[in-house]
Amino acid sequence: MRSKLVLIAALLMGIVTTVLFFNYMKQYKEVPAAKESLVRVVAVKQDIKKNTKLTAGMLQIVQVPASAVHAKTLRNQADAEGKISASDLAAGEMLLANHLKDQEEEAQFVSKKVRDGYRAVSIGVNIVQSVSNLIEPGDYVDVVYTRVDETKLDATNKDKPKPYISTVLLENAHVLAIGRRMVEAAADTPYAEYAQVTLELKPEDGVKVINADENPDWTVSLMLNSRIVKDQTSTEKK
Repeated sequence: MRSKLVLIAALLMGIVTTVLFFNYMKQYKEVPAAKESLVRVVAVKQDIKKNTKLTAGMLQIVQVPASAVHAKTLRNQADAEGKISASDLAAGEMLLANHLKDQEEEAQFVSKKVRDGYRAVSIGVNIVQSVSNLIEPGDYVDVVYTRVDETKLDATNKDKPKPYISTVLLENAHVLAIGRRMVEAAADTPYAEYAQVTLELKPEDGVKVINADENPDWTVSLMLNSRIVKDQTSTEKK
């Protein structure tokens, strides 16, 4: 008899415990996570190199959580268009004010682009001398001068075409700027013909180039070097 009472009491306690547990679970409601507000910010569509002029085609407006937005993040796309990138930017990266500099600021710090011990030297070029205006800032060129070969002139026949000889004056000269543009053109950069190329040269080499450019009897031309790494080219040929 006593064992039955104990069993009944245990069953009742189990029932009570179960009822209390379910009541507690019904009363407990998980507080849903608050939906974080989104804000519109400016980001870049593609990888962008340092010192690139930003155009509308390179930019986009994206929505991100407000908590992820830095105080200096740009909200208006117009604030970035026409500016120069102050550093390399990855596709999708939000633009901060310190990521950009304007063209006036860029012009003020041209001297900082010239390495210690070098000088910036500009020479005049035409379409042919500049490889059909295909030379870009950051390229490397060979400087060549052409003159009349006095040793092969035919003094007896003045109507005969003059013989010319070309000589490599400098090799692998770094191009700082073409015209007034100091950054490589992007895919959507409008074409603008230029008539000057600025090179980064050692002082003694700069004097050679200036003398050649100023000599009325000489013509200075540029030969564009390949940017392809030689080792990579060799591998591809295999």
